[in-house]
Amino acid sequence: MCTELEIKSAFFPFNLFLFSTEPQVIREAEQAGVDGFVVDWEYIGKAERQRDADTQINRDTLEDLLRVRKSTSKTVLCRINAYHPSRIQEIEQAIEAGADEIFLPMVRTVEEVAAVLDQVKERCGVGILIETVEAIELAESFSKFPLSRVYVGLNDLSIDRKTPSIFTAVLDGTVEFLRQKFSVPFGFGGLTVPESGFPIPCRLLMGEMARLGCQFSFLRRSFYRDLQGKTMAEMIFRIREGLSRAFLRSAEEVEKDHLELGKAIQRLEAKGK
Repeated sequence: MCTELEIKSAFFPFNLFLFSTEPQVIREAEQAGVDGFVVDWEYIGKAERQRDADTQINRDTLEDLLRVRKSTSKTVLCRINAYHPSRIQEIEQAIEAGADEIFLPMVRTVEEVAAVLDQVKERCGVGILIETVEAIELAESFSKFPLSRVYVGLNDLSIDRKTPSIFTAVLDGTVEFLRQKFSVPFGFGGLTVPESGFPIPCRLLMGEMARLGCQFSFLRRSFYRDLQGKTMAEMIFRIREGLSRAFLRSAEEVEKDHLELGKAIQRLEAKGK
């Protein structure tokens, strides 16, 4: 017999991805209901770009991707580096190692995305991260490509736009504008349990994801911190329960939460001035 949560989730499918290269964590997360895993090769130029920003830089390797692929039958995403001379080789390595999708960060031109799609030739999916001013301006053009998914990277987008906070793109309508351009799976931000999340409560981010009809997101860095003392199954259940509630809200509740989110971001930005 299905639980109430399983019934709700069937109507509002939402994929959760976890950054991990540890087989034990991956197996536990898969059993708990995580939909896929991310191997993160992006590091070139990232330390300089994100200097003084509270971000995490991974240095996963080809061996990590091979190990993850052997550990799960779920979707494996590989975020490669932004455009650089060795990208062609990097893409081939990711495909040969079993990546289901390649994720392109910091895209700035139509030509670079077209070149990757031409190289891949449907051997795996190709998704993009919108993290630059140029990518926002080219959203209409990108929407015509056969992409596997689109994700708005709030941290790097904030750095590129020089905005007061990483959530400015949510407040000023940029994320909503981008959502309207794409019909492929779309996501932004990151998730942990609804009652956690700093400086913006995660339940409000869930509400915005539901309002915009997002279909996936990543379990954020704080997810691992919030996991302490709890089981993976409990954490994933609470996240899915929060998402289901967000998707089932009335129109009045959606508007109320949207306004509350806007005020929370405005307070955050005011503190930073």
